[in-house]
Amino acid sequence: MQPRFVIVPAVPIEKESFRVGSRYYAATVCGGFDIYDNQAKERLKPSYPSRTAAQTQCEQMNKRGDAG
Repeated sequence: MQPRFVIVPAVPIEKESFRVGSRYYAATVCGGFDIYDNQAKERLKPSYPSRTAAQTQCEQMNKRGDAG
């Protein structure tokens, strides 16, 4: 059985964009890691800067079985 809470990469944060010819490029930085609730089908906040921090919180939430 799949755990209720899992770690997913956060949405990258756009720092700057630039144009080369007719194309636009965006420079992004990693947004960290989010915890995804498989039951509610949504990303939970806050985001965590490291995978280790997100993993620790995710394991605690799976033991409790709740979103808070």
